[in-house]
Amino acid sequence: MKKKVSLKDIAKKVGVSTATVSYVLSKGKESGVSAEVSEKVKKAAKELKYQPNQIAKSLKMGKTFTIGLIVADISNPFFAHIARIIEDEATRLNYTVIFGSSDEKSDKSWDLIQFLTNRQVDGFIIAPTENSEKQIKYLKEQHIPFVLIDRYFPEISSNYVVIDNFKAAYKAVNRLIETGNQQIGIVAYSNSLYHMRERVRGYKSAMGDNTLEVKNEWLHEIDFSDIKLGVKKAIDELLLEKKPVEAIFFATNTLAVHGLKYIDELNLKVGEDLAIVSFDEGEAFDFYYCPLSYIKQPLSELAENAVAILTKQISDHEAKEEQVCLEAELVIRESCQRSNS
Repeated sequence: MKKKVSLKDIAKKVGVSTATVSYVLSKGKESGVSAEVSEKVKKAAKELKYQPNQIAKSLKMGKTFTIGLIVADISNPFFAHIARIIEDEATRLNYTVIFGSSDEKSDKSWDLIQFLTNRQVDGFIIAPTENSEKQIKYLKEQHIPFVLIDRYFPEISSNYVVIDNFKAAYKAVNRLIETGNQQIGIVAYSNSLYHMRERVRGYKSAMGDNTLEVKNEWLHEIDFSDIKLGVKKAIDELLLEKKPVEAIFFATNTLAVHGLKYIDELNLKVGEDLAIVSFDEGEAFDFYYCPLSYIKQPLSELAENAVAILTKQISDHEAKEEQVCLEAELVIRESCQRSNS
């Protein structure tokens, strides 16, 4: 087995002390060593293919420079984009991100928290699942830095970065009403998470404020474990009744994609027979025949705020908790009205 290159090997090659090499490689420009000697040390380290001992470095600094990121589903474009921005921002600050998907299951989320804690990550950015309140309380009790992103629990004091889901949903549904639709259905997830409840509340409030009735059969909540079948059943009930809805508000992009596929199977035309607005954009929307209206979340701001708050907490465990609530934008395209009305 090839012997690992040490600081002593570099010192011998350059003709300086081991301490000088250590100062140059650990402190960089702040080492106090002359530029000439520093350059020689760095050159020798490169030639000898020196690899620093990260474990020793972590023990010395009390940090591993790793962040655990737990999202619902990394294959979802919304979370994939956020994860990428978090990774880029963390890299800029010399942190490495370790990803995990909870699949909206609290037991899987807990397994990931335990696994990453055992790997001594410095902190977490988490999109929490339903029934994971105890996990968040555990992180607080253990004084492990964390930031909740996209969702949070109002009853638990914590760092979080979210959007105003109520206001965004209200704007989306109000736009459907402004374009002449009165019978409007919603397809959401059946969970108790605050952000989803707020989207449903936004839908109901927009309808109520426009003196429109909200029928029970217009509100459909889908189980995350069987989205495809759930969406089909919901659309059947919304569109195949004696008096079908004129418009549908999909509470997530995943629900919208499944819904649009099935609407196409029914040979109904979005923008003609039916109006649609989706929460979040999706890459598939760009290829759809009818440009889709959607709620655009400020992904860069969400991710950058989360990393900034977390790294501040990692550096100072006594730092004050921060709660950030951002505005989302309604992108208006052709799908929110019906030409056959």
